[in-house]
This record gives sequence, structure tokens and C-alpha cells, in this order.
Amino acid sequence: MLDILILAIALSMDAFAVSIGLGAKRCNIAISGLKAGLFFGGFQAAMPFIGYLAGRGILGWVESYAHWIAFALLTLIGAKMLYEGLQEGIEEDIANVSDKMMLLLAIATSIDAMAAGFSLTLINFNAYLACLIIGIITFCFSWCGVLIGRRSGTWLESKAEIFGGAMLILMGIKILLT
Repeated sequence: MLDILILAIALSMDAFAVSIGLGAKRCNIAISGLKAGLFFGGFQAAMPFIGYLAGRGILGWVESYAHWIAFALLTLIGAKMLYEGLQEGIEEDIANVSDKMMLLLAIATSIDAMAAGFSLTLINFNAYLACLIIGIITFCFSWCGVLIGRRSGTWLESKAEIFGGAMLILMGIKILLT
């Protein structure tokens, strides 16, 4: 269960960082928080499940290398998040937070979760429940991100990305070692 919670928190950091940027735009806080939570939470729940199903489909062929694949995917995703956390984000360029923009942001922040879903094939935990937990935690982090962004601006965005990236790399190492 702890592995799932760590994975959920790490995966939600992309959405959290974007939500902080959305909150800093000073738009309607209640609607933006709910929208961010629903869009990001929904996609963060669905994408790992897709990755899990794909992983189960190929697990028989790559079972002896599965821990290496999970390690590589989580490390690459984590490194990407670290890199993004150290760079200027696109969040500053978001001027209009339309439903179409929220959909694009939700897809962009959850693509990594699809790759991370492969690691669910190696964790002895119900994948349906794991994806639900990932979605709920991302919903909460996204909602809070909008609130935090509203009050503090964007200074926390990059720190969230760096934290999430480091957690994914550490999870990859743990999977490799166990």
C-alpha cells in the first residue's frame, strides 16, 4: 500500500505543478480547483490503468526483464520531471484556461502515468484500487495546487516537479533491488 501511495503522490506532482500555475492566473478559484481536480484526477487514474493493461499483455514475453523495464521507465519519467522542474515551465504561458486547454494539460501531465502503469504489474496490489487511489490523490493535489497558486504564485511549481521526479527514480531503484 505504501508503494501505491508513493507512486500516486509522485505521479500527481506534474498535475500539482500545473495547478499551481493555473491558480496563479487569478481565475475563479472554486471552478478552477474543481476542473483541475476532475480533469487531472480522471486522466491520472485512467492512464496508469492503460499502462497496466499493456504491461500485462506483454508481461509473459518480458517477465524476466520486467523489473529492468519498470526501473528504466520510472527513472526516465523521474529524470524528465527533474529536468522540467529545473526549466521554465509552460504554465506561465497559459493565458486562457478553457475546457480544451484543461483537456490538453490533463493529457500532457498524465502521459507519464501511462508508462508508470507498467510498474503496477510488478506490485502485488489490486490495479483497479491503485488507479482509483492515484486518481483521488491527484484530484486532491490538483485542487490544493490551485488554492496554493492563488495565494502564493508560482514559486512552488518547480519544487513539486523535482520532488515527484526524485520519488519516481527512487521507486524505480526499489523495484530493481527487490
